[in-house]
Amino acid sequence: MDSIYRIDGHDIETSPNAAGPWDPTMQHGSPPSALVTHLAEAIPTASPMQIARVTVDLLRPVPVAPLSYETEVLREGRKIQLCAVRLLAKGVVVVSGTVLKIRIAPPDLPDDIEHPPIDVPHPDDCPPLDVGFTRNPFVGGMSLRKVRGGFGSIGPGATWYRADRALIEGRPTSQAMRAVIAADFSNATSAVLDFRHWTFINADLNVFFARPPVGDWILLNSEMWVGADGAGIASSKLGDVHGYFGRAIQNIVVEKR
Repeated sequence: MDSIYRIDGHDIETSPNAAGPWDPTMQHGSPPSALVTHLAEAIPTASPMQIARVTVDLLRPVPVAPLSYETEVLREGRKIQLCAVRLLAKGVVVVSGTVLKIRIAPPDLPDDIEHPPIDVPHPDDCPPLDVGFTRNPFVGGMSLRKVRGGFGSIGPGATWYRADRALIEGRPTSQAMRAVIAADFSNATSAVLDFRHWTFINADLNVFFARPPVGDWILLNSEMWVGADGAGIASSKLGDVHGYFGRAIQNIVVEKR
C-alpha cells in the first residue's frame, strides 16, 4: 500500500508511510489530522457547506497500526454544522477532532475589501528543500520548496509544502486536507531552538479557513514563541499561489532530547 491509509467501513489500515521523525511505530501528526478532516468532509450537510475550522487534539501517540473511527454531529443548522471525529487504537481514543463547517452563500460584499496577496516567491521560483536529515517516512512523500529559514533552520521561516502521496487509497486528497497536512509543519517551519538538541512536539492543531485553498502547494509563513516553562506556540499564515487564505496554531511541548 503506497497510500497512508486504506479505509474499510469503520476500520482503517495504516501503512509505514505514516511514521514521523520521533519513532517508526508512531505516526506523524499530519496524517491523522488530515484523516479527521476527510471523515468530517464525508458527513452530509443540509445545504452546501465548506470547512471553516479544524481542531485536532492529539491525546496519545498515534501508532502505525490499525485504527477505527467514530463520527458525530454535535450541532446541525442551516448556517453551520459542527461535527466530532474520534480515531481509536485498540478501542482507545488517540485523536479527538472537531470540524466546523459554514454554509456557502456568497454575500454581496463591497468591491474595496482587500484580500491579502502572497508576499513571497511562488513555489516554481523557490529551490527544493532537502529534508533527508529527518529520516521521516511521511515527509518522504512530500515536496518542499524553501522560501526562507524553516525546517532545520532556527527562527521564523516560510516554506511551500505539497503532499505527493495519496492519503487514502482510492480517494482524492481534498484542498482542506492539503492545508491541514501542511499546517502540522508549523513547528518545523519556525523552530527557535536547534532540532539536534530539542524537540517541539505539538499537542494539538488548529486550522482556520477564510476560504478554501486552491492548487497543490500550501505556504506556511511561520513563527514560534516559547515560554520559560517548556510550553510554546507555533503559528502560521496559510497561503496558496493566489494569496493568504487562513491561519494555523499549534500548542507545543518543548523538551531536551
